[in-house]
Amino acid sequence: MQACVRHPQFRAGLRDMSSVSVGIAAWGVVTGVAMVKGGLSVPLALLMSFTVFAGSAQLAVLPLITSAAPLWVIWATALCVNLRFVIFSAQWRPFLMRFPLRERLALMYFSADLSYVLFMKRFQEPRDDEGQIEYLLGGSSINWVSWQFASVLGIVLANAIPTKLGLGFAGVLALLGLTWSLLTDRATAAAAVVAGGAAVAAFALPFKLNIVVAIAAAVCVGLLIDGGGDAGRRVRELLVRSGRRPNEVAS
Repeated sequence: MQACVRHPQFRAGLRDMSSVSVGIAAWGVVTGVAMVKGGLSVPLALLMSFTVFAGSAQLAVLPLITSAAPLWVIWATALCVNLRFVIFSAQWRPFLMRFPLRERLALMYFSADLSYVLFMKRFQEPRDDEGQIEYLLGGSSINWVSWQFASVLGIVLANAIPTKLGLGFAGVLALLGLTWSLLTDRATAAAAVVAGGAAVAAFALPFKLNIVVAIAAAVCVGLLIDGGGDAGRRVRELLVRSGRRPNEVAS
């Protein structure tokens, strides 16, 4: 463990995730306050924060829990909201299959959406000599600490925070800021635009399945651009041309 923490890639993961940890913390506070304001006791909210560790799923099932919905409905809703991790896991599989099941499960508990994004942005293919797992652990650890500290703070102080402050809107702004910071090239921006359009188009689906549709659409666009054969090459060329000035294209 000490060798992992001392690895340069572990520190790189900490550094990269630290740049977005403020937005993660803001969303964690919103989730913590929402759980208590929604009717959960402080001990139950704390238990949910540490065992579930999935803000979108926590917020989705909260009204079902407080309304005494059947347990299978609560589980089904959480499953549908978190189906995006099936897509993430398929991308992570080549990097993690060499580890025992117990270690893979532990890694996936600490991982999150931004852990996936930053990891895939940095590493293109599985290798043993790049410190890939150390990087994942570094980023995931700061992500987990930022979320849990903020979530616990929101839970403990929920009754002292007036709802009129509009914390939900603040959380949305924080997520928008995180998204903007990750749009580093035109391919990523194209995937984000497609994901946004798909989420709006599929908004009427039950159990927030529009989130899964949006992520699937974004992954398909990303795969098409990065390695989609002739079709991917044409899309990449179109994105490159659209970023050039008219005189550059003419020349």
